[in-house]
Amino acid sequence: MPRVILCVLDSVGIGGAPDAADFGDEGSNTVGHIAEQCAAGNCDIEGLRQGPLHLPNLNKLGLGASLELSTGIVPPGMTNEAEGGVWGVGREVSIGKDTPSGHWEIAGLPVPFEWGYFSDTDPAFPEDLIEQIVAEADLPGVLGNKHASGTVIIEQLGAEHVRTGKPICYTSVDSVFQIAAHEEHFGLQKLYDLCEIVFKHTAPLKIGRVIARPFAGDEKIGFTRTGNRRDFAIAPPDEILLDRVKAAGRQMYAIGKISDIYAGRGVTHKIKASGNMNLFDRTLEAMEMSDDGAMIMTNFVDFDSEFGHRRDVTGYANALEQFDARIPELISRMRPDDLLLFTADHGNDPTAPGTDHTREQIPILMFSPALKPHCVGIRLTFADIGQSVSKWLGIPLGVHGTSFL
Repeated sequence: MPRVILCVLDSVGIGGAPDAADFGDEGSNTVGHIAEQCAAGNCDIEGLRQGPLHLPNLNKLGLGASLELSTGIVPPGMTNEAEGGVWGVGREVSIGKDTPSGHWEIAGLPVPFEWGYFSDTDPAFPEDLIEQIVAEADLPGVLGNKHASGTVIIEQLGAEHVRTGKPICYTSVDSVFQIAAHEEHFGLQKLYDLCEIVFKHTAPLKIGRVIARPFAGDEKIGFTRTGNRRDFAIAPPDEILLDRVKAAGRQMYAIGKISDIYAGRGVTHKIKASGNMNLFDRTLEAMEMSDDGAMIMTNFVDFDSEFGHRRDVTGYANALEQFDARIPELISRMRPDDLLLFTADHGNDPTAPGTDHTREQIPILMFSPALKPHCVGIRLTFADIGQSVSKWLGIPLGVHGTSFL
């Protein structure tokens, strides 16, 4: 039986969606603008990368061609000659431009409601919500209570948190309630327990995720986030691709934050890791371990969290090139009837103002020894990906989307 290896390159968008202006994202183009900055000589890192954006493997699979289909332009340093892959463009129908919306729709379930968000005010969280959380969790109070960058806020409040025992609570333009706490002084399990309490109060508000953001260090050496992040997410309200994989008796490997995004639904093997290269290693290991008929799904989060939100164009370019260089390792481990698929969940143009995701179309890049290269066009919902994966695996199709295979 064939397998599917689905790699979600978090935030690697390829040009504004038709409704991008409604989200304040007209003209956004994550990969295209990174390529332009590289070609202009603005992304050189001595000893690491120089010159135009160099993505030969993704280009061979159709990245440049998908960018041309999406925007009408082939970015500098890229090519529209898709020699080895099946390629196309995905367009989202869900209302949001966030991680859950993109992933749920990829898995065959467009989000049927609007997410809740916390206003960009100081304080950001409703007073009664904080009072309920403090009382139920028996806390001395909270710190932060505002929109903030996760790395910046632990620099600002980490020492006070250690002294007072008050967790650092913050949000962003995403539908999230984030809690940062020191792994030793506060305790990792205590942080997870607190997130469960908070999730109970935020789920009715349609806040998509409560995220535990543990960190280590001290005031002298500085504070750094650890790899023990955990997301507590609203579960999809209907059947998703992962459910069907598991119901068919297949192995469903969820690597990185995939299990958290889907609230554990359909997962048979959960593999946690942080950092793109570690996630890549775990994906290769899953390919070695998995049985025929398995599905492996990995979210490569660094593109979004480390570079997109931080508006780090150079870092984003370097991360793309590092990822691209390892693609032959995936292909070399494929079986004759395997399907390898690269896509994204939204954009996060590092040249855009602010720190928000951007409403963009996504690449659909596929390779299999059993497939001849061709274009599948612009798909009118990400759910076409889930339907295509289902067809390839030979499991029942979902309700939404149309297979392009």
